[in-house]
Amino acid sequence: MVIAIDGPAGAGKSTVARALARELGFAYLDTGAMYRCVALAALAQGAGTLPERGALGDLARGARIELRARVPEELSCVLLDGRDVSHAIRTPEVAEAASAVAADPQVREALVAKQRQLLARGDWVAEGRDIGTVVAPDAELKVFLTADAHERARRRAAELDAEPARVLAEQTIRDQRDSTREHSPLAPSAGALTLDTTGSSVAEVTHQIAELARRARPQSERR
Repeated sequence: MVIAIDGPAGAGKSTVARALARELGFAYLDTGAMYRCVALAALAQGAGTLPERGALGDLARGARIELRARVPEELSCVLLDGRDVSHAIRTPEVAEAASAVAADPQVREALVAKQRQLLARGDWVAEGRDIGTVVAPDAELKVFLTADAHERARRRAAELDAEPARVLAEQTIRDQRDSTREHSPLAPSAGALTLDTTGSSVAEVTHQIAELARRARPQSERR
């Protein structure tokens, strides 16, 4: 079974997805970490600037990305070409670069292929921005998480120990880019349930999705 969780930055995708995977005993797939890995590699190659698009596609195809995501209480362990980059990919600079990298169709094609390979077997909670629309359109349960823009910025600022006003400004630019890009724009997928997490606790949102998952799971597979 695949549970697809999409939504903008700060909506609670990662936190909820990890908690949901733990509650259901599913594996957890953080697709955003994969784009951040490509962005990190691209920034390193370009000495702080992104290379040309063709080079980005080559980077994505050649990158060896491993997600060791069965430790839901912590940030997932992310390996890039054998090196632990779990913390390096979480900086604001990499996050901004990842949004630009994700607009490259060659990068998306390469990483979507990797993601589909992973999701082909087993039970997964997969989160990102195009899981329900592109990566796993046939997922048994699709959820689109959202929240008030200021609330999302406040959460991200607390997570990054950054200035909320700066985070809000960067978030606005990123939201615009993600929702208007030509390939796989950020939007709820057909059949997705939209949940506004403003004012809701992680436990409340997780419980709600878990109950939906249990009902969506075929009777023969229910635990």
